[in-house]
Amino acid sequence: MVKKSGVRNAAVKVKTAKKRKISSTLWLKRQLNDPYVISAKKDGYRSRAAYKLLEIDEKHHILTSYKTLLDLGAVPGSWSQIAAEKVGARGRVIAVDMQDMSSIPGVHFVHGDFTSPEIQEIIKALIPTKADIILSDMAPSATGHNLTDHLRIMGLADEVLEFTKENMNRGGALLIKLLRGGGENKYFNELREYFKEVKYIKPASSRGDSREIFIVARGFK
Repeated sequence: MVKKSGVRNAAVKVKTAKKRKISSTLWLKRQLNDPYVISAKKDGYRSRAAYKLLEIDEKHHILTSYKTLLDLGAVPGSWSQIAAEKVGARGRVIAVDMQDMSSIPGVHFVHGDFTSPEIQEIIKALIPTKADIILSDMAPSATGHNLTDHLRIMGLADEVLEFTKENMNRGGALLIKLLRGGGENKYFNELREYFKEVKYIKPASSRGDSREIFIVARGFK
């Protein structure tokens, strides 16, 4: 006699496997047809995310006249590539991520969890005085539950702001990625207490079906 629960569990596993296969196929198809993915390979960038930063910088000039830059959630490294190109020999680029990252000329990589006090102390030791610009493309692993993912990325954003308040030079800039879900408006208003100019931006290279949104904050008080 076959237990019904066993049959049900097996059916669920088969259904889940089919969903993952379909999802993976759609993702691969989208990647192969994505003009930004194609351009990234052609231009030598590690991911299509490079064009998000290039577009934001073209409009807001956040990478101009800055010397010390932190790239949080750096892997695979396309933002660090852009930062190294913009900052050049006159400054310092420090990339941080929990995942390992292959080296990039002109970029010092810190392998670890940014929210860890130990890692933050390592970062501080690498900054000559304080940071001039902080980029955060950090995002927790997606759970598929919108509210959970939103709350988790807002938690990371709070960590970034606390670090920024203590470790950014006057006049500095912050670029941070969030997921829409309601809490981003409160965060936006909080940033206005510390920066002269705060704006939302959705780059053209950010996929239309994505809930990601970026905040650019300039002129740290």
